[in-house]
Amino acid sequence: MGTDLRERQLALTNLATETAGLLEQLQGIRLVFAESCTAGMVAATLGGVPGISRFLCGSAVTYREATKTEWLGMERELIDRHSAVSAEVTEEMASRVMLKTPEANLSLAITGHLGPGVDEAEDGRVYVRVFQRNPNGLELIHSRQLRLDQGDRIGRQMEATMLALQSLNESLRQMVRA
Repeated sequence: MGTDLRERQLALTNLATETAGLLEQLQGIRLVFAESCTAGMVAATLGGVPGISRFLCGSAVTYREATKTEWLGMERELIDRHSAVSAEVTEEMASRVMLKTPEANLSLAITGHLGPGVDEAEDGRVYVRVFQRNPNGLELIHSRQLRLDQGDRIGRQMEATMLALQSLNESLRQMVRA
């Protein structure tokens, strides 16, 4: 295993451990994910932390458009209008997975183009959205979009997973401060 890969795995493990610590501070937060480009890596990384089952409800790996519509109940027209990798679809994924998971009060969705074979303008583009359930319904509390560094597919998946966990931790830190 290369040094770079080990360093990335260590960084992911450290982020997941930080996430668990923030969840311990907040108590009562239950997470659910809707993952596309990360193919379950966010949940798998967090699942490596002992005791995380108190907080992690699960993850819907909705890699394909048909799975997004069937599993999450998304409207096909939304995907056709904006594309499966868009801010709008990512928001809908985050809200739909929360609605399908009544015990969850925080959701995160991630979509992205990892390449190859994607238009250069879209290659490496990733969207993350975090929603919180409150007494008035669902509220978007974190929104992030960026372009991944060029690299191999597994490297991009790890980078996208890191982005997702960083976004989650930013949201949790805001909640701790509130």
